[in-house]
Amino acid sequence: MSAFILDAIAAGGYFGIFFLMALENIVPPVPSEIIMGYGGVLVARGQMEFLPLLFIGTLGTVAGNYFWYWLGRRWGETHLEHFIRRHGRWLTFEWEEFVGARRRFRRHGEWVVFLFRFSPFLRTIISLPAGLAQMKLWRFLVFTFLGSLIWNGALIAGGGALSGLIEHYESAAGWVVGGFLAAGIIWYVYRLVTWRPNGVEG
Repeated sequence: MSAFILDAIAAGGYFGIFFLMALENIVPPVPSEIIMGYGGVLVARGQMEFLPLLFIGTLGTVAGNYFWYWLGRRWGETHLEHFIRRHGRWLTFEWEEFVGARRRFRRHGEWVVFLFRFSPFLRTIISLPAGLAQMKLWRFLVFTFLGSLIWNGALIAGGGALSGLIEHYESAAGWVVGGFLAAGIIWYVYRLVTWRPNGVEG
């Protein structure tokens, strides 16, 4: 499992990293912790360079988050609510979760865009209220880039630090990653099955 993921990421190169990181922030295929963590392993092996990986991966994160910012800025709250209520099942978040993120954005200001980059559950959804609030584009991009840069750098460094253990305990690492992915898939399927539009009884 570990070898397969490493080979797949290495084969995709920096473009593949950009694509995966952008996609990870739009739909939930593979978490960034795995993408950038294994990127760190490839850095430790000499198959990738730290700075290009960090910069390109972060650009991918910004691109994925810009999609939601653009959606919020272009559609407005009424249209956006209709979209989320209709397609929230596939996005794995509901309108009420967005309302909570909007409340936090209004309470804490633009810095919440930076701080939420370190939250596994809220780092993408906060881009919607930022767009709705007409946050200046350059500020959104800068705050998102800086927060993502720090988070991705930590993931790469962590992956590099653990590369020796991953190689030494290849089988165990494969089971851990497989379990991580399986848990993510189970969580996603659970959200799909149990998701109900607000006000609709199960």
